[in-house]
Amino acid sequence: MNLDGKNAIVTGGSIGIGTSIALTLARAGANVAINYRRHADEANAVVAEIEKLGRKGLAVQADVASFQQAEDMVKKVVEEFGSIDILVCNAGINRDGVIWKMTEEQWDQVIDTNLKGYFNYIHAVAPYFREQNHGRIINITSINGLRGKFGQSNYAASKAGIIGLTKTVARELGKSHVTVNAIAPGMIMTEMAKQLEQKWLDIAINETVLGKLGEPEDVANLVVFLASDAAGHITGQVISVDGGQYI
Repeated sequence: MNLDGKNAIVTGGSIGIGTSIALTLARAGANVAINYRRHADEANAVVAEIEKLGRKGLAVQADVASFQQAEDMVKKVVEEFGSIDILVCNAGINRDGVIWKMTEEQWDQVIDTNLKGYFNYIHAVAPYFREQNHGRIINITSINGLRGKFGQSNYAASKAGIIGLTKTVARELGKSHVTVNAIAPGMIMTEMAKQLEQKWLDIAINETVLGKLGEPEDVANLVVFLASDAAGHITGQVISVDGGQYI
């Protein structure tokens, strides 16, 4: 897929799946900006890799939960790159706990980052996409937003909310030739996942029909496809990347 000359933002691009998405977009030809909140060294390392590929890279310290910081970042990216073509909302956190033990703070933190954060960035790019009559929005959700997950009412609610947000914005921006889709990964072998006890990994593996967990590149490759012209007639969809973990 050729993304030469396209400009992208990837939230949460300094670590995990976000890093893989940012680098895969760059390999396809896009200039890529990422945000970070705490991982400055990691973000700068990602930008260095993007630039080694001959693309423009940019790291911006911005909390996705902040409406103003999202607006400021998008404005900065447009100033640096000249335009914005692709938005990948990926940043997310989890604060797990059963509902009768979950604190208000745990609930608010997850909803503010995982759901409001997506709203903040979509709201910020929408005027640019409408004016240029083109754009791609790709939201990373989760199979747990489709099925629910014990001990993750806040996380599952945020990911389910992303699905509703995706479908609604697809309707609202369709006339401006903006496609809006969601990707729902299952368990992916990120550095965080590798720190889990093997028993939890085994449970996830046993849920799949392929008998293995996904890699970050499995998600990133789909992002590139959805960002490309080849996916120009696909919008409002939720596509699982889970090896059949949730069928």
